[in-house]
Amino acid sequence: MKILLAEDSPVYRHLISESLKEWGFDPVVVEDGSEAWRLLKGPDAPRLIVLNWMLPGIDGIELCRRIRKHETCEGYVYTVILTAQARVEALAEAMEAGADDYLVKPFEPRELRARLLAGKRILDLQRELLFSRESFRFAATHDFLTGILNRAEVLASLERELARSRRKNGPVGIVLADLDHFKRINDSLGHLAGDVVLKEVARRLRSDLRVYDSVGRYGGEEFLLVLPDCDLNTTTRRANEIRRLVSSEPIAILGGTTSVTLSMGATASNCSPDATIESLLQEADTALYRAKKSGRNRVESSALGPSAALALV
Repeated sequence: MKILLAEDSPVYRHLISESLKEWGFDPVVVEDGSEAWRLLKGPDAPRLIVLNWMLPGIDGIELCRRIRKHETCEGYVYTVILTAQARVEALAEAMEAGADDYLVKPFEPRELRARLLAGKRILDLQRELLFSRESFRFAATHDFLTGILNRAEVLASLERELARSRRKNGPVGIVLADLDHFKRINDSLGHLAGDVVLKEVARRLRSDLRVYDSVGRYGGEEFLLVLPDCDLNTTTRRANEIRRLVSSEPIAILGGTTSVTLSMGATASNCSPDATIESLLQEADTALYRAKKSGRNRVESSALGPSAALALV
C-alpha cells in the first residue's frame, strides 16, 4: 500500500521510510507540507499518511484541516500525526483538525507499525463497503441476465431525458425493439440458448450506442432504447443501423449457431411539444406492432400527432 510520509527531520525521515519499506509499505517521502498537499490533490494520491506536526510551508494540523475539507467518502485519507508535544491539549487540537491517530516522539517503531496497520484495516474495510454499495446499486438498476438497465431504470432514464429535452427545447428519440420468433428459440434450442441470445443481443445493442444513450430490458425479449438529441428521422436511421448490426452475424450457442432479427418501433418527442413518457411508449409500441404485422425484421417509425408514419426496411 502506498503511504505518504511528510517529515522535515532528515533523521526521522530516513528511519521511518526504511521501516515502512520493511513493513511492506510503498513510501512517498516529502520534506514539507506544501509538497504533501500537492501530492494529496493529485491522481492516485496515497490514502494513508504520516505527518509531522511542524512542517515548512503547511504544517501537519493545517494539512489535516484541508484534507477533511476536500475529501469525499470514496477518498477517505487516514492520517497519523507525529509530534514532540505530549500535552492533552495538543492531542485534542490534532483530533479536532481531523487527525485519526497521534504519536509522540520519540516512539517505538512497533508502535507506529501498529497504528498504520489499524489505519490500513480501516481503509480496506471502507473499500469493501464501497464495493458492496456499488454492487447493490448495480443490482438494483440493471437486469441480472443481460447486464443492461432494467425496466425501472431505463424508464427513469427516459424521464430524465424527456425533462432535459423540454428545458433545452430539443428532441429525444425512443425505440422499442423485439426479438423476432424468440419463442421458437426457447422451444427448439432450450431456455439456456435463449438466455445466451438475450445476453448477446443486449451486448450488440449496447456496443452501437453513444455514451449518453441508454438501453434497457423492457420485458422478456423486448428492449427500450433512449436516444437523446435525436429527432424522428435520426432515430429511425439509428434504429435501422442497430437492427442490421444485431442480425449481421449468427450467435454462437452450445452446439451451433442461431440467427436473430429485430422488429423495431421508433418515435421522437419533437413530434409533439406535449409528449409524455406514456404517449411516447404507446406510439413506439404501435409502430412496433406494425413492424411485426408487416413481416418483421424492419423498423416502423411513427410521429405523435398528425405527422405521417414512415417505414424503413
